[in-house]
Amino acid sequence: MRIHPNCGVHPPVLEERHVFDGTHHVPPTPSRRPLLSAREVEVLTTWLRLGSKEAAAAKLFISPATVSTHIVRIRAKYSAVGRDATTKSALFARAVQDGYTTLDEW
Repeated sequence: MRIHPNCGVHPPVLEERHVFDGTHHVPPTPSRRPLLSAREVEVLTTWLRLGSKEAAAAKLFISPATVSTHIVRIRAKYSAVGRDATTKSALFARAVQDGYTTLDEW
């Protein structure tokens, strides 16, 4: 059993998703899935499918700089929930994990 300095003895098994940070128990975060807009999902999946920002931009009738801006914002949203996606393959994996696309679509 662990002894907590401020409130005594804790049972050895805590709720699975709670974390003991050395001082107190931290409840789980409500969601680690970032909320991407429909347009962000469209830009992300088009970029992933076509392979380049220039090709995605042409398909979506936007500039390559706008595609880059969307990708930067999507990466920031993933980072904000503690799930960095610094590479294109990591973004693809996150999109599949979070239901923004499926493997069947590829």
